[in-house]
Amino acid sequence: MTKYFDTLETRSADERAMQQSAALMEQLAWATSADGNCLDASGVAGIDDLAKLPVLRKSEMVKWQVEKPPFGGINTSNVAHIFQSPGPIYEPGGITYDWWRVGRFLHALGIGKGDIVQNCFGYHLTPAGSIFENGARAVGATVLPAGTGQTELQVRAAKDVGSTAYAGTPDYLKVILDKADEIGATLNISKAAVGGGALFPSLRKEYADRGILCLQNYATADLGNVAYESQAQEGMIVDEGIILEIVTPGTGTLVEPGEVGEVIVTSLNPDYPLIRFATGDLSAVMTGTSPCGRTNMRIKGWMGRADQTAKIKGMFVRPEQVADLVASHEGIARARVVASRKDEKDVLTVQIETTANDAAGFETAIQSTLKMKGTIELVDLGALPRDGLVIEDQRSYD
Repeated sequence: MTKYFDTLETRSADERAMQQSAALMEQLAWATSADGNCLDASGVAGIDDLAKLPVLRKSEMVKWQVEKPPFGGINTSNVAHIFQSPGPIYEPGGITYDWWRVGRFLHALGIGKGDIVQNCFGYHLTPAGSIFENGARAVGATVLPAGTGQTELQVRAAKDVGSTAYAGTPDYLKVILDKADEIGATLNISKAAVGGGALFPSLRKEYADRGILCLQNYATADLGNVAYESQAQEGMIVDEGIILEIVTPGTGTLVEPGEVGEVIVTSLNPDYPLIRFATGDLSAVMTGTSPCGRTNMRIKGWMGRADQTAKIKGMFVRPEQVADLVASHEGIARARVVASRKDEKDVLTVQIETTANDAAGFETAIQSTLKMKGTIELVDLGALPRDGLVIEDQRSYD
């Protein structure tokens, strides 16, 4: 097995930017040729201009798909499957070589020809099972399409066919291993590719103590592989088939390097051109490159959800409204809404980074954007935490 899946993984930053810019322009040309297209990409000449384009949110996808089923009028090609995710949102799926780009992750884990992958992701409506099966085929592995549940049969199958690798959620492998111990079955699983849930350090250590190397990736039904761990286990390396940005939640504005924000992804898969697609997940860019030699950007992995909508005083406050507040007043550098309780009543506090010293000057902007009054706290520039939160709910629901 070669060290890297392909030469894309070790490109220089300049080479990657140049090649991704060219791919982006082709993708935009294809995306904007769709009937009824409303995306104006005329101001984009390359990857550096990507942030000029609007963010595409899942709520818009749901609306589009109702109007133009099944994919909302987005140009697609080579569609072999149609999947359904909560929303509902419908996603196309392909069966061509490494269509979901998970082969890159499995190769980094060391899965390849001669391995038998027990694929315990679901095959029913949602694409996770197909995503990992497609990736396993790309690296030459054999797949046991186990799906979910029926743990004793899973153990029997793993023993009988000699499964060497597991693909599934982090927790379910432990269920299989514990059942194997219970019935006295010896399994040969030595590699685990997990996703769809948190891989806690204690669980990874338990697998390591059993002789199982367990790595995780970050993938979505809409995009396929977004980022993945290598055996260096220092952050997640961004997939070569996407362009990833981190923005202030509810906006399309890029955060400073290292700040927590919402993950925005542009897919370079020509079969399904999603441009600046908002995942709703929080993460942050890590400095430097991985010790494993792969040179693409790294992120810290999944750090929570960006949807911070809160109901305060009977009214919903959304991240988009906080972004509108910042944009509406030139004296506001950054803002944060805090929801708390006092005397059994909701309290709205708006913290504003500014050089001004008169809170009253912001009252009109707050009322017009948030549709309610609140306490205003003025703080120095740079004082608000760079943790991805624009709405902080301090109320206890216990």
